[in-house]
Amino acid sequence: MRILMLTQFYPPIIGGEERHVRALSTHLAARGHTVALATIWHPGMPEFEVDQGVRIYRIRGSMQRVDALFSDSGHRHAPPFPDPELVLALRRVVAAERPQIVHAHNWLVHSFLPLKAWSGAKLVLTVHDHSLLCPKKKLIYGDTLCSGPGFFKCLRCAGAHYGMAKGSMVTLANRVMTRAERAAVDVFVPVSRAVAEDNRLFEGRTPVEVIPNFVPDDVDKVSPVPHPNLAQLPPDEFMLFVGAFGRYKGLDVLMRAYAGLSAAPPLVVIGYQTSEYPVRTTDPPPNVVILKNWPHAAVMQAWTRSLFGLVPSTWSDPCPSTAIEAMATGRPLIASRIGGLTDMVEEGVTGLLVPPGDEEALRQAMQRLLNDPALRARMGEAARRKAVEFKAGSVVPRIEQVYARLLGSEATAHQVVPAAEDDAHITLESAA
Repeated sequence: MRILMLTQFYPPIIGGEERHVRALSTHLAARGHTVALATIWHPGMPEFEVDQGVRIYRIRGSMQRVDALFSDSGHRHAPPFPDPELVLALRRVVAAERPQIVHAHNWLVHSFLPLKAWSGAKLVLTVHDHSLLCPKKKLIYGDTLCSGPGFFKCLRCAGAHYGMAKGSMVTLANRVMTRAERAAVDVFVPVSRAVAEDNRLFEGRTPVEVIPNFVPDDVDKVSPVPHPNLAQLPPDEFMLFVGAFGRYKGLDVLMRAYAGLSAAPPLVVIGYQTSEYPVRTTDPPPNVVILKNWPHAAVMQAWTRSLFGLVPSTWSDPCPSTAIEAMATGRPLIASRIGGLTDMVEEGVTGLLVPPGDEEALRQAMQRLLNDPALRARMGEAARRKAVEFKAGSVVPRIEQVYARLLGSEATAHQVVPAAEDDAHITLESAA
């Protein structure tokens, strides 16, 4: 099959979604598919390259030229509406690659929608967050879980988040484009059942297939050579949190819960500072170790030395890869009963679920696992088995099946693109 991925960011810009798209693209290429990817160009990056068999096109947009629109110049997001320059660039990429499937992952899909009928491709949209309903993508209103969208409510919330001018534009555009998405997408692929429900996908007519994020099949095969960062860890056993230092990840709740434990092993917190709902980490409770910006290899080795993992999210966390990685290394989890975590953690089997934001319940769950090594061992082994469902060998074939069902007998057919685009095809090919 000929597949074109659309994602606003791609490595070396890195995050959970970026790792997922790269892994999916390279796995599909390794399985014999022709895979190209379009992403937004950022300064210092090549406009074209080949990454493990995937043809990467970095395209320029009009909005990305306006520095004032972005608080972080290293993350120039796709706008929630068709960007004229991105539309033209995507038209050239489609003419060059002739995809049968276009698989989008975020708001860059909006700049493909005007081309959808012309392209002849089937459109798959993986829904990683709550962007079909929420202009902030997190379904957080103020500083708490949102009860549901409303036009003026969203205007106020987005205005407080982005600034009133940008917030109003994002809210209006996202509301209009969501209707266009629902009409144009051939299959929605939410990463958890909670994401589907939160975005009200089951209420529409478009087919929905819940397929989670995944990790490499060998994610648990960590290097036997200790990473230099491990010297920063406590010498003995510890509990481990990995993620953004944000209130939506429940880090503030976790530190308060931990402070109430007596004679507990250290709590290690590995992650990165975020501008969204930041948690102060400069003065943590005693015995809390804060470690910032670790490489992934070091994080995986830290999991193997931990007692159990902690994922106390207070938002509807879609499908956190860090939870999968912990389970793959045989760590039981204490997680919030919210979002995609309920798909991942089986209460009393692979870990413990607690109400989000309930520091007393979280403290009791930590104490229970600390007091019962046999229970930790049983849950850890069950978590390792459960993690197989979230590995590439289990997930990628499910995505291939979605493509095959959409294409039917066309799966191996040659797709004809109008000859008028031959010049664009030659231009892109010469860039290769």
